[in-house]
Amino acid sequence: MANPVIMPRQGQSVEACIITAWHKKVGDAVSEGDLLFSYETDKSAFDEKSPVSGTMLAILALDGDVVPCLDTVCVIGQAGEDVSAFTGAPTAEAKGADATPATPATVSSPAVTPVQPVQQEGDILRISPRAKALALQTGVDMTRVTATGPHGRIIQRDIDAALDSGYHSTVADVEAYLAGGYKGNTAVAVTQGTALEVVETQPDNTVYVAGTDFGLYEEAPMSGVRKAISRSMCASLTEMAQLTLNASFDATSVMEYRKHLKENAEILGLGKITLNDMVLYAVSRTLLKHPYINANLIGDTFRLYRHANIGLAVDTDRGLLVPTLFGADTMTLSQIAEASKDAAGRARSGQLSPDEMSGGSFTVTNLGSLGIESFTPVINPPQTAILGVCTITNRLRADGSVYPAMGLSLTFDHRAVDGAPAAKFLAELCTNLENFQLLLAK
Repeated sequence: MANPVIMPRQGQSVEACIITAWHKKVGDAVSEGDLLFSYETDKSAFDEKSPVSGTMLAILALDGDVVPCLDTVCVIGQAGEDVSAFTGAPTAEAKGADATPATPATVSSPAVTPVQPVQQEGDILRISPRAKALALQTGVDMTRVTATGPHGRIIQRDIDAALDSGYHSTVADVEAYLAGGYKGNTAVAVTQGTALEVVETQPDNTVYVAGTDFGLYEEAPMSGVRKAISRSMCASLTEMAQLTLNASFDATSVMEYRKHLKENAEILGLGKITLNDMVLYAVSRTLLKHPYINANLIGDTFRLYRHANIGLAVDTDRGLLVPTLFGADTMTLSQIAEASKDAAGRARSGQLSPDEMSGGSFTVTNLGSLGIESFTPVINPPQTAILGVCTITNRLRADGSVYPAMGLSLTFDHRAVDGAPAAKFLAELCTNLENFQLLLAK
């Protein structure tokens, strides 16, 4: 019996995933637990393993395809089994007794013959909803679009490729084409505005330019994570009234306490506890007294959290990811240290689910290790504030003595919080960190 493998749903908010790599091809033997394909959401990456043993009979999506969750991605079964129910290809019986037996379907190469869906009466136009919406939005010349999706389906990257090549028309032409009434080619040539003539594109994505080597460049597509970050940050800066306050505190207490922990970690049976873990601990205790900073603003409604669900900004090879430490205010310092290291490690290895990166009430981002003395962190919507942790610098007291000062940058949404309450939160946080061991006693 042929077994379909579907695109998993990674979190309640995820509607589709992107295929990033296939590890099997049609005709390959597959054992239960073998790696079939890799895919990503807009926040994380995953590998899908085979639930059954058999032969790869059909692959229904290419690398780079956006596949709706729960849609069939490939089919595994016994060699020679009929997969027409999954691929839509007619069987030999449907074609007639003299027809050539059907072979397993595959979509193994993006070099597919261009599709002209309305050349003849009765032709079927296959286009994904995302591609259709983009075509109607941009007015692409549909006659110049090459379909690379499974079974001649036009997908989003096909529309993007046509637009990048300068194939523009009008929205009215797109509407007519989708309705089956488009006639002729009305493409408008668009000059890209470069002074250098591109003469050849190599397979390694390096573009060679006539006349000089100074025009060499490489093209790299924006990843799903990068696109998600882009959308979130643009929405944050355009929809919020953001303002940043900067302060610093005497880090003598936290540095001495960390040194003491480090020297006695083995005796106490403690893992590594960093200064950032201490900041997270102090933040989790301070937030509960400032409900509109420990909050989400959704439309005209505040979601005031009873616990501190702190987002931890983690720099990864795929982009900035923000796992959530749920109920950080209920954790000990040691538990926060352990949870933050586990979350950061799984973020870097692409093992976080989207649900683990949602539900945050506040975010902490640390650039101190990079020597940044002050910066303007951007709020992670729909949260109302974010704390930036800066590096430690030496400063002078009034009596001439030197002390280590750690900078903190608080960005807040002025729609939700006024300047004075935000300043009070920051001042209280500084006081708690300056008296960290007393905070632990509470």
